[in-house]
Amino acid sequence: MSGMASDHSNSSQEGYIPHYLQKEDPFASKLSREADIVAGFYLTIIGILSTLGNGYVIFMSSKRKKKLRPAEIMTVNLAVCDLGISVVGKPFSIISFFSHRWMFGWIGCRWYGWAGFFFGCGSLITMTAVSLDRYLKICHLSYGTWLKRHHAFICLAIIWAYATFWATVPFAGVGSYAPEPFGTSCTLDWWLAQASVAGQAFVLSILFFCLLFPTAVIVFSYVKIILKVKSSTKEVAHYDTRIQSSHILEMKLTKVAMLICAGFLIAWIPYAVVSVWSAFGRPDSVPIQFSVVPTLLAKSAAMYNPIIYQVIDCKFACCRSWGLKAKSSSKKSR
Repeated sequence: MSGMASDHSNSSQEGYIPHYLQKEDPFASKLSREADIVAGFYLTIIGILSTLGNGYVIFMSSKRKKKLRPAEIMTVNLAVCDLGISVVGKPFSIISFFSHRWMFGWIGCRWYGWAGFFFGCGSLITMTAVSLDRYLKICHLSYGTWLKRHHAFICLAIIWAYATFWATVPFAGVGSYAPEPFGTSCTLDWWLAQASVAGQAFVLSILFFCLLFPTAVIVFSYVKIILKVKSSTKEVAHYDTRIQSSHILEMKLTKVAMLICAGFLIAWIPYAVVSVWSAFGRPDSVPIQFSVVPTLLAKSAAMYNPIIYQVIDCKFACCRSWGLKAKSSSKKSR
């Protein structure tokens, strides 16, 4: 504890002492044992469903890996990020909730915080890249003629480098990872913003580059897509069957991307709001019992995506089979 206190000596330079330095044991659960058990079961179910769902998506994609379109390669990368969160992160928090305290010390706390932020940032930046791809594909048709698979892999390298940079920045001395106020999970040290201007700069940089800017790009892309689709639906109806089929496939991929982004943002925005309030609001003004709910909601984001894939695929398969039946019946009538 003395080592951690020295690491965060700057945190109390203006009289504010963060929650993890106020008590001798920052990793003791501040929730009731019953609440911890409920949270532990909840995360266990989420972790199992997420692991099975994203593992299935990756497995099925690997069987047709040479035929994956660039947008589908991005979707597989999103499944990899979600699987990473489930496999690397959730066991730590599940064990801690059932144990009624964080069991892995400061080293485990930093690792858990890094892994959660790394895969979470990777997921959001992947969705940002997918939204840009959809925007260019739908709104600027010439873009699709030169985009190849190797461009998608270059984009993946940029995404992983971006996530690695921002997740590792706190270890360079400009930020940190710390336990959540309820004690059984860890996250970015949002509370540094209460202590110094440098802490505020760190938190604002994270918020802008890892949340606000990507979210703005996603919203812009899909608003433009919606407007474009409304204006071009009638035009596509006059094209031949091959162009219509290509348009249907592109719209299927766009629907998948839009639903995934919406699910991710719905899951993470409450947590982001609570984090910003913790960073810039009145110190310790967020009730501990309230802070755990957005955290659990954010941890469930990795479970939604495989469900979205399957729902859209089923609808697409039904539409495709219906179209084939319609064609065969028209031939017979002729």
